[in-house]
Amino acid sequence: MNEELQNQINRAAQLIDQTDCLVIAAGAGMGVDSGLPDFRGSDGFWKAYPALREAGLEFSRIASPNSFRTFPQRAWGFYGHRLALYRNTAPHRGYAILKRWSEQMGIPCSVFTSNVDGQFQKAGFDPANIVECHGSIHHLQCLDKCATQIWDVNGFYPIVDEARCELVNEVPRCLYCDSIARPNILMFSDWEWIDERTGQQSRRQPSLFDRIQRPIVIELGAGTAIPSVRHFSHRMIQYHGARLIRINPLECEVPNTMDVGIKTGALDALEAID
Repeated sequence: MNEELQNQINRAAQLIDQTDCLVIAAGAGMGVDSGLPDFRGSDGFWKAYPALREAGLEFSRIASPNSFRTFPQRAWGFYGHRLALYRNTAPHRGYAILKRWSEQMGIPCSVFTSNVDGQFQKAGFDPANIVECHGSIHHLQCLDKCATQIWDVNGFYPIVDEARCELVNEVPRCLYCDSIARPNILMFSDWEWIDERTGQQSRRQPSLFDRIQRPIVIELGAGTAIPSVRHFSHRMIQYHGARLIRINPLECEVPNTMDVGIKTGALDALEAID
């Protein structure tokens, strides 16, 4: 480890030692150390789903409500494969490190994530303190938005022909109108996403932030291409006086000199800070 990186690690540890609340802001890069695919750019996406490369389908086209209308077996081939992958993936050690810091210091821990994989819940974080700003693959809704209800995906076990990226068994159906069901995830060009669950999660956070004085945002693997998590981090700085530890192997620049940028992956940084 070079001297500059070590200095940033030391500064991050000092900031964490002084905080009264850990705020975790996690993007897609958080899951890479668990072996989950990174969809950054067409090459990364198509490497994970070669059948979609052959079909000329970019991430933004398959990850849209329209894909469920035009080719539901292929749309559910993509999301069904991801659902099975997330169900079978164990969270990496970094999740346990973050959870242990909060528990040993006796301070609250809040999570804001754009990831839809449910890994924080699987790692034992309190669901009441998690905001999934893009929704969750573990919940379903009606494709036609016949009702505002969502329901969990338990009981649906996708069988996917990976070579064709197509669902082999029946697509899940809406509990209310028997139309096609889709994941309760905010997709591209998506006007039908039901945000009620995410809204309920978001409304719980301010009550915590109003009671703290020295929050630290530990931002992990959140890039600028889809900046939802970065915007949250900057709101924490602006409205709650938070300090930021930004961990990102490519884009680790921070807003000011009081914050810390660590140019490495999530797990390596968390273990070094620990």
